[in-house]
Amino acid sequence: MIVQSVELENFRNYKELKLEFHEGINIFYGDNAQGKTNILEAVYLCCTNKSHRSSRDREMIRFEAEEAHIKMLLNRQDSPYRIDMHLKKNKAKGIAVNGIPIRRASELFGIANVVFFSPEDLQIIKEGPSGRRKFIDLELCQLDKIYVYNLVNYNKALNQRNLLLKDLAARPQYMDTLDVWDEQLIRYGSVLIDLRKQFADELAPVVEAIHRRLTGERETLSLTYEPNASQEEFRHMLQKNRDRDIRQKSTQTGPHRDDIRFSVNGVDIRTYGSQGQQRTAALSLKMAEIELVKKRTKDTPVLLLDDVLSELDAGRQNYLLGSIEGVQTMITCTGLDDFVNHRFHIDKVFRVKSGTVVKEN
Repeated sequence: MIVQSVELENFRNYKELKLEFHEGINIFYGDNAQGKTNILEAVYLCCTNKSHRSSRDREMIRFEAEEAHIKMLLNRQDSPYRIDMHLKKNKAKGIAVNGIPIRRASELFGIANVVFFSPEDLQIIKEGPSGRRKFIDLELCQLDKIYVYNLVNYNKALNQRNLLLKDLAARPQYMDTLDVWDEQLIRYGSVLIDLRKQFADELAPVVEAIHRRLTGERETLSLTYEPNASQEEFRHMLQKNRDRDIRQKSTQTGPHRDDIRFSVNGVDIRTYGSQGQQRTAALSLKMAEIELVKKRTKDTPVLLLDDVLSELDAGRQNYLLGSIEGVQTMITCTGLDDFVNHRFHIDKVFRVKSGTVVKEN
């Protein structure tokens, strides 16, 4: 997959911007807080309908403007697509694909595949389970429309069940309604558990192989899916924990409490790993994500590297940049010294300063 161009209007600090990308390595460099990350954010938003910053739509609209527009042209396996996105301060965003409005944002998934890698991702191993669940959800949503359907419906049922649990103290007559939401959680959650397990089983050997190369065969990394409840246990666990849910006014059982375990030579590095081990495992996970997208889609994703090279030592930089041949990549950084000193190949360079972008030779 290749992103050919992007046009921005009143998006973040850009009043107007039009960029054409190279199918290889694109570098955006400049001082901090100039707008480099905003370009990557626009691409990611068009591919996933989400900002990697978890921003609300109104926060992405340029100051003093009421709305923003993004237009992205891409080519996927020789099929052209145009994605138009209209952000509004007080209304839901509008999205059109090839000029045809889509009714649900989830219809955007599957058109484009993108891997975003930021310094925060290097913390995914040591931080809480929510970040690791987010990683699974974002990747599977791009790869599997069945997963998207079940995740959306599971979250709706979960929200309704939690609202009911908060309301039961004042309205105990609605107690029987819990059975309805339990059935919804079991229906959609069981599918999530199954697809997550398949995903983890497929990802684990890829992560292990990459990690072995990164560590010079010194360490073996194991990735294991840890469901909060298995498919077989889910119904029983919901019923068993109902009284606790009522007391705590929230649902304590289900896929929304899943996790992934990372072990190096049998030691759980989420808790006991060094910072170096955790960062190497995170890099292995991101590189494995690229390989899995290639395998599943028979196409390459677009790789977005947001100032991540400055967080890696020379060895990890070399491995990362040496592994992205044939993958369209957009990199933000503060300077070009690392690329020049290591003679890394660059196809297109843009200098970003105060919301203006200039192509350089």
